[in-house]
Amino acid sequence: MAKTLIYFDKGNLKVCMGLLTAAEKINGESKFYALCINHDDDDCTEIAGEFDYVIRVNDERVPAYDAENIATIITELHNEHNFDTVLLPATHNGMAIAPRVAMRLKTGLTADVTDIGEDCLIRPAFDGKILAGIANKEDARPLMATIRPKVFKHENSRRKNAEIIEHCFGGFRQSGITLIESRVKPPSKDIRDSRVLVSGGGGVAENFHRLDALAEALNGQVSASRKLVDAGIAGRAIQVGQSGKTVSPELYVAIGIYGSLQHIAGMKNARHVIAVNTDRHAPLCSLADIVVEGDAVECIERLLGLLVPDK
Repeated sequence: MAKTLIYFDKGNLKVCMGLLTAAEKINGESKFYALCINHDDDDCTEIAGEFDYVIRVNDERVPAYDAENIATIITELHNEHNFDTVLLPATHNGMAIAPRVAMRLKTGLTADVTDIGEDCLIRPAFDGKILAGIANKEDARPLMATIRPKVFKHENSRRKNAEIIEHCFGGFRQSGITLIESRVKPPSKDIRDSRVLVSGGGGVAENFHRLDALAEALNGQVSASRKLVDAGIAGRAIQVGQSGKTVSPELYVAIGIYGSLQHIAGMKNARHVIAVNTDRHAPLCSLADIVVEGDAVECIERLLGLLVPDK
């Protein structure tokens, strides 16, 4: 039976749990190993309910940003367990660790995976303009990949009682990085964390600012398609799509968005979709629960009249 190792980036428990779904799509039946480095007991307990094995490394010498020593730990574990697949989240830490591990194991690395095909890993290419299918040779092991955060959802349905493996790290080398100062990051307004997104496309380019009031009334955030970002109307931090961010809100209100392949790939996990477009046959409309055919600005004003009648 195949063996899969998933690295859990500290502080990104839910994101990393989604990698279990990706692993199941890659290998089907497999023995799943979770690697936790300096995680607290509560995290390890939650992870243990979903995995066959939890490998714990408690070593205060190895902070979360120490990519070199973490890569050494993963290399040690592979040499001991001979994994078929090694997955890491495409977070800042994961993207720093993964290529170091691939180099040491003399294997390939597929970065920023957004989907799993029948015989390949799928990722955006050419700045998100196309999707590339990356095939891996059967004898090229381990298969290594970083998975884009929040692309794969995992429901805590497989209750297991993982065997805990305490790994003693023997290859420590003093890091060349010294922590001089740390600051508490202010609360994030990342669109990936929003339960409601009001997203604008080319059809509302001249009136993009009107989306702010609707988003506020729905207690959500504004996002945008790549077309508005490339035009300088919206910032890249709020771009949805293959070359932007992958979102999974409860409600996605798409206003004036045609729905290119790269945009749909970024919001396909939205639970409910409302599309407002003058073209009822636009690709994004086929994904919508409700399609409003008509003028975007008029629709916004009518919605605001219902949601905020006193304004």
